[in-house]
Amino acid sequence: MNITMAEPSASSTPAGRDTMRAIVQDRYGSDPDQLLRFEQIVRPVVGDGEVLVRIAAASVDMGTWHCMTGMPYAMRLAGFGVRSPKASNPGRALAGMVETVGANVTGFDVGDAVYGACDGSFAEYARVKSTKLAAKPSSVSFEQAAAAPVSGVTALQAVRKAQVQAGQQVLIVGASGGVGAFAVQVAKASGAEVTGVCSTGKADFVRSVGADHVIDYTRDDFADGQRRYDAIIDTGGNRRLAHLRQALTPKGTLVIVGGETGGRWLGGFDRSLRAVLLSPLVSQTLGMLASTENSEDLTALAALIESGQVIPVVDRTYPLGETAAAIAYVRAGHARGKVVITL
Repeated sequence: MNITMAEPSASSTPAGRDTMRAIVQDRYGSDPDQLLRFEQIVRPVVGDGEVLVRIAAASVDMGTWHCMTGMPYAMRLAGFGVRSPKASNPGRALAGMVETVGANVTGFDVGDAVYGACDGSFAEYARVKSTKLAAKPSSVSFEQAAAAPVSGVTALQAVRKAQVQAGQQVLIVGASGGVGAFAVQVAKASGAEVTGVCSTGKADFVRSVGADHVIDYTRDDFADGQRRYDAIIDTGGNRRLAHLRQALTPKGTLVIVGGETGGRWLGGFDRSLRAVLLSPLVSQTLGMLASTENSEDLTALAALIESGQVIPVVDRTYPLGETAAAIAYVRAGHARGKVVITL
């Protein structure tokens, strides 16, 4: 059941304080309809090194789901909150306009169009560390820009970690997803010949973002020995490490980005750890990516977008009051590219 809240409910706010509409979450859970509330709350106040952004759009990814559920449990111990979430809502990526600039911030002025990452982007305003913000690419809409900060930067860092070079054969597993669609484009921009792995219904989409070849995993096995790849980027898959290695060249590089095995404690992170432990013992380079959003990579990604080499693809948009439905859509695996919340 999808619940649409046309107007936010009132919450107790201090008199005289500016307020805003926002999605609010104060406990972990797996049902966004029951968990997320649409409320009128106090607008955040920026501190040193922070910028207040009036949000035009925010995006949803599988990380949103993990932040909402607090699963796997290891992420709670990593700083997201042990018993309840530290962030006011699970939104992270945003695009909008600078409203206020805090002390000790340089490079940003009121009225600047920006994009970046923060805690709690499903709201009209968010305070953002200036180190996680960059100028919005002027060639795309706010909705497209909001699709890029988390998934696009993750893809950029994954391709860089895989040391992708011109002329190499690169395999992107999960090529139709948020990170995967960006990874196809970034790898192509690096001069690689790219093969994307996806389901039957998403093959045309993966070709449209630039993949030279597409493998339908419901029909074919990319590790059947017919082709080996210089680099494999596995974006949130659950394939066995041995299976991935079969598709690599003897000196190839594997980068694992996340994992969706459903494990309550590690959620697939154990596969990444095994890759790191095995790597020194074999000729292949096996590793994992712990992505971090930062201004430098956001600026580099913006340059790729401005040049037309990378185009953020938005599957569909939802208004802020339908954030729960947007999260459920992504969780169900329907998205081709990114899902965006508009304000």
